Amino acid sequence: MSDTRFTILGVVLIFSGFLVLGILGSDHQASSIEAEEFGDCYIYSENSAPIKTDCSVKVSDQIAFFGVVIALIAAGVIVLVKGVRGKWDSEVKPEDMVGPGGRSSESDSKS
Repeated sequence: MSDTRFTILGVVLIFSGFLVLGILGSDHQASSIEAEEFGDCYIYSENSAPIKTDCSVKVSDQIAFFGVVIALIAAGVIVLVKGVRGKWDSEVKPEDMVGPGGRSSESDSKS
């Protein structure tokens, strides 16, 4: 049997990684295109004119963002594998079992 808590947590972490990548990824993708194609990078804002900035700073921000996304997805995969391979549900001590065949039910039936 698998531990469903770890399985659910793994799926949530993987989903959140892809969700963050989908929502915020386009902002960070543009910086590498600007650096490769034009050599000049700008910070864009809706309220003001574009501000020229150093491309290495924007590319390092992009690497940090994708590092966080990869860490979320990797943590989700690790937790998912732990949940699937987990022995948590199948290795319950006999004194902790509840229901038919467990010690708790034997002591309840004697009373």
